[in-house]
Amino acid sequence: MSRQKSRRDFLRNTTMAGVGFWVAGRAAAEESKAANERIRFACIGIDGKGRSDSNDARRHGDVVAICDIDDNKLNKAAGSFPSAAKYNDFRKLLEEMGPNIDAVTVSTPDHTHAAASIMAMKMGKACFTQKPLTHSLFEARRMGEVAREMKVATQMGNQGTASRGLREAASVVKAGALGTVKEVHVWTNRPIWPQGKGRPPEVPIPEFVHWDLWLGPAPYRPYGEGYHPFSWRGYWDFGTGALGDMACHTLNMPYMALDLQNPTSVEAQTSGHNKEMYPAWSIIRYEFPATDKRPALTMTWHDGGKKPSIEQLGSGWPAAAIKDGPNGDKAEELEVSVSGALLIGDKGRMYSPGDYAEKYYLLEGASKPNVDKPPGRDHFGEFADAVKSGSQATSNFPNYSGPLTEIVLLGNLAVWSGKKVEWDAKNLKATNAPELDAIIRPAYREGYTL
Repeated sequence: MSRQKSRRDFLRNTTMAGVGFWVAGRAAAEESKAANERIRFACIGIDGKGRSDSNDARRHGDVVAICDIDDNKLNKAAGSFPSAAKYNDFRKLLEEMGPNIDAVTVSTPDHTHAAASIMAMKMGKACFTQKPLTHSLFEARRMGEVAREMKVATQMGNQGTASRGLREAASVVKAGALGTVKEVHVWTNRPIWPQGKGRPPEVPIPEFVHWDLWLGPAPYRPYGEGYHPFSWRGYWDFGTGALGDMACHTLNMPYMALDLQNPTSVEAQTSGHNKEMYPAWSIIRYEFPATDKRPALTMTWHDGGKKPSIEQLGSGWPAAAIKDGPNGDKAEELEVSVSGALLIGDKGRMYSPGDYAEKYYLLEGASKPNVDKPPGRDHFGEFADAVKSGSQATSNFPNYSGPLTEIVLLGNLAVWSGKKVEWDAKNLKATNAPELDAIIRPAYREGYTL
């Protein structure tokens, strides 16, 4: 038996019995206390969200390797992790450090999530990957398949999944507080970066940026101002726009509450776009078929300043009768937030302001049922427990975050096509738009593979 496998078994078997994950009414895992060895993490991408992810890794284990294509960022992080090996190329990190790591965090631009994560999982490493899980629909499906094949612990970085407010709101909807839900609206104030424009002019590559490694599997293009370190989100080749950035958060509660998987069609209105950058705004309508748990319903996504009208929130808003949410807030304190979610049922409505569904309000005729109070969790701690116990966190790739990411990215498929897309979720096919195959599964540049 290999040393690596023996160590994984040790981490799993020395964790307190009963550690599991919370989803659809299951109890949350207790914090693990009995492991005598610490998880050894490699952190791929260490600036921006990667900074908090690597700090979370340090709270739950030891960071033994760090990786970034920006030497300035890498050297700054090395001050916080002086004993960690430094790399610019995640492939070299995994090849050289593989025997000495148990888990990775992947906090890079969207277009490199899958290449880094799948390489790590195929080596038997647990994987924490930032939202959205992937850049393309095929990658999202493949991430779940590999995680299941390799039996590794996984989690996406949509931290609201672990909050008490989101889990309670989902339980309340499942218990019938709104009656039959037929309509969902989700909105965000993103983008807060440039979108709807063209490609920037070429400028010299900064000496501290390894541009070819930053491009990774994406098609080659000259360096320009704005791609690194943040505005890449607005470009089709690298990011997933406002929808990809925020829907894994803001759609999360309705997704958990209503089993929003396998839509049959999606259609988008936009400000127009040039297939270089995502549009300045979009309104995207999904159709979900009936399941054995609920009837058919629609979900509408709004970004770029678009959001539901006050009338859609319900008659008499904002003085409508409200059953107090988790924080006991009153109707007079509310207004239509810059981001949030609205669920419309035949018995009432639920309004959840903000990005993470940390609180919610029942409007009009909705009444709050008696439900078990799900405990909130430390999101990254839930992942660390899963690594040690051999279980799965709630937002694991195969069963939760992979399918959620597919829904999110399907909206961008409609934005690209400019027409209503009829969707075969099982086979990842736009049945009326075969020209979209190259967007569903884009080709990788030489040197990168799934």
